[in-house]
Amino acid sequence: MSTNTQQLTPVQRLKNALSAESVKEQFKNALADSAPLFVASLIDIYASDRNLQECEPGAVIMEALKAATLRLPINKNLGFAYIVPYRNRGKMEPQMQIGYKGLIQLAMRTGEYRYLNADVVYEGELKGYDKLTGHLDLSGEKKSDRVAGYFAYLQLLNGFSKAVYWTKEQVIEHAKRFSKAYNSDYSPWKTDFDAMALKTVLRNLITKWGIMSVEMVNAVDRDIEADAQREINEYANSEELDIVDGEVLDEEQEPPKEQESPEKQATKPPKQEPKKQPVQQTLPQEDWPQEEPPF
Repeated sequence: MSTNTQQLTPVQRLKNALSAESVKEQFKNALADSAPLFVASLIDIYASDRNLQECEPGAVIMEALKAATLRLPINKNLGFAYIVPYRNRGKMEPQMQIGYKGLIQLAMRTGEYRYLNADVVYEGELKGYDKLTGHLDLSGEKKSDRVAGYFAYLQLLNGFSKAVYWTKEQVIEHAKRFSKAYNSDYSPWKTDFDAMALKTVLRNLITKWGIMSVEMVNAVDRDIEADAQREINEYANSEELDIVDGEVLDEEQEPPKEQESPEKQATKPPKQEPKKQPVQQTLPQEDWPQEEPPF
């Protein structure tokens, strides 16, 4: 690497990478005439985030292209999609993350929704929830700024409607159960709990009751996979874990033992075969109870 390249600032390195014809072509194919505006917003976001500047420019561009192919803006103030830096074993890595507004945008593009909404419910606003019909009554008056829960609601053009309400305690329990990094300072559950809660409730509603296009199915699958990988990375970075040769060990798992020499193995007495236990009758695998997917 030349001296001039080493002296470039992170923003200059990103601009150089974005100036490559192959990169310009990919953004143009995804966004057409809107590509220059998207690229400009990417540069602004990168320049304003010191943690993001620690990420490789090429990796940041790849994550930005994921948002571009979904035609979702990455402006933080809009809340459709984000390029979020995460620390993985001391190294910052970028990751595209869809916001709850991005999920709404993708759903509305199907042309099948009349209404789709998600929001915070404050103390006093919830008057009742009919579990049988799914009717949610939020006509009560707000008593305080304390968040009591979160709702998501959809109505299709064919008249079908569905509302989902989770208390804040339910959301916390869900996060603790399915997010191993819930207690991590890097977790978005710590930095932006309400946004993560809304996204969780909305994704639960759409994937169970909504109509999803191929584009949206791919986006949700990618988002779930990204969430899972991010949680694995953050969990692996936890100081409470034992890490041996890059592998995360469970609490009941013992570290691998050192390999013994052939001479030492030859002096050891032969192992006795354990007594065979009677075979117990078990259910066939297809009869096992199926666990509901974590979203």
